[in-house]
Amino acid sequence: MNEKTALITGIAGQDGVYLTRFLRAKGYRVVGSSSPGSASLARLRPYLDGVEIVPADVRDGVAMHDLLVRTRPDEIYNLAAMSSVGASWEHAEEVAEVNGVSVLRTLDWLLRYRDEFTTAPRFYQASSSEIFGLAVQQPQDESTPHYPRSPYGAAKSFAHHITVNYRESYGLFACNGILFNHESPLRATGFVTRKITRAVAEIKLGLRTELSLGNLDVRRDWGFAGDYVEAMWLMLQQPEPEDFVIATGVASSLREFLEAAFAYVDIADPWEHVRQDPAMLRPADVPQTWGNPALAEKRLGWSPRTSLTALVAHMVETDLERLRTGVEEAPALLEPASLEA
Repeated sequence: MNEKTALITGIAGQDGVYLTRFLRAKGYRVVGSSSPGSASLARLRPYLDGVEIVPADVRDGVAMHDLLVRTRPDEIYNLAAMSSVGASWEHAEEVAEVNGVSVLRTLDWLLRYRDEFTTAPRFYQASSSEIFGLAVQQPQDESTPHYPRSPYGAAKSFAHHITVNYRESYGLFACNGILFNHESPLRATGFVTRKITRAVAEIKLGLRTELSLGNLDVRRDWGFAGDYVEAMWLMLQQPEPEDFVIATGVASSLREFLEAAFAYVDIADPWEHVRQDPAMLRPADVPQTWGNPALAEKRLGWSPRTSLTALVAHMVETDLERLRTGVEEAPALLEPASLEA
C-alpha cells in the first residue's frame, strides 16, 4: 500500500501537533505549512521532529498552489487560522482574511489542481462552534442556524458556508469539522483555560497569589484536542463528504473549570485567589455553546474519551512539571501518566 501524504496548514498550533502525531502513527507522510516567522512554530517545534515544514502564508494563493503541486497531498487539513476569539475584535480585518477569504482561495486552487491532475485532495476545513453564537437551540447540531457574535465566528461561518458551496457546486470532497472547545497543555497562555491552569500551578508552588478573570459564567463544551483530531481524520475516510459536530455533549461553566483546576492541587477555596476584572469582558459574548455529537457517533463511530476533570488535571500537572523542571515544551509533556475518561 502506498504511503499517504497529508498537508496540514497551520501545523504549528495545538491541533496541528496532535494531528501530526496521530497521522504519523498511521504511517502518513506529513507536510506542514506555517506562516513565516511564526512564534507558535518556534514554541511547538520540539513536537514536530521528522515533519517537513514549509513557510507559507495561507493568504498567498500562489504559494499555496505551488505547495499543493510540489507535495501532491492525498488529504489537506486546513487548520490555519487566527485562533483567539477575544483578540479577533482588535484584528477583525486580518481575521476575515485569514479565517475566511483564504479558505475561498484554497478551494479555488483545489479546482485548478483538479483540472491539472484529474483528482483533488480530500479537504478538511476547521470550522468552529463559534459559528453558532447566540444559538436558537440547545444543544447545537449540524442543522443549527449560524448567529456568530465575534469577528472570529463570522469569518468561520463564511469559511464553513463556502466549503459547503464548493462541495455541492463542484463535487469537491470537502467537509467541515464543527469542533467545540478543545484544550490541551499545548494551548498558549493567552487562552483562558491555559491561563487558569498555569496560574493555578504557580499559586500551588508559591510563585503568585492571585488570578484575574472576566466572565466566569460562560458555559462551554470542553473536550481534549488529542481525542478530536481522530474525528478530523475519520471525516476524510468516509465514502461521501459530510459536516460533523465534534463535541462531548456536556456544557460546563468557566467557574467549574476553575474549581476543578484548584481541586487538583488541593486548594479548597479558590476564591481567595481569584479576582474578577470587568476590563476583561468582551464587547459581545456567547453565554453557552453545547454540542450534540450524535451524528459523529453514528456515522464515524467517534466519541470523546476524556472527561473535563481528567483534561484539567492533565493540563495542571503539565504546567506543574514545566515549572519544576524549567522545560516549557518537550514531547514527554504530552504523555500523561493517566488520562481517564
